[in-house]
Amino acid sequence: MKIRVGFGFDVHQLKEGHPFIMGGVKLEHASGAYGHSDADVLVHAICDALLGAANLRDIGYHFPNTDDRWKGISSLILLQECISLLAQKGWTVGNIDAMICLEAPKLNPHVPAMKQNIAKAAGIDEDDISIKATTNEKMGFIGREEGVVAYAVCLIQKTLTNAY
Repeated sequence: MKIRVGFGFDVHQLKEGHPFIMGGVKLEHASGAYGHSDADVLVHAICDALLGAANLRDIGYHFPNTDDRWKGISSLILLQECISLLAQKGWTVGNIDAMICLEAPKLNPHVPAMKQNIAKAAGIDEDDISIKATTNEKMGFIGREEGVVAYAVCLIQKTLTNAY
């Protein structure tokens, strides 16, 4: 068996009046993440971790913000597309570990729904997904609630066949 590890990062501005989607869950907040798709930083970081582990470049390469097909799209659909790209190369997801950094709103009540959404889109068990959240202790653009950041790592695996 061959395994690889990938790392992903994403950041989006928070703007008043925009929807705030995190892990496919709409959060109640005065501001939301701004971007070309639904600006789901958590799912974007996961996509980049998966694509990177499989040596498939990054989310911007596959889903550029200059392509209207991706405008306003659910990032869970982008995740499904990434899983398909991995499968074409024989990779499956072992696990995903993610960290979200923002001041508000509190994410803990939403983590089970986020895990359920991501697991369904990725075709893996919820138990193979870890989602954590922290604040930036009121420092920097995150502390001023001007933006949100997510980090993700993943393990992917491929069963190798011996050809003699």
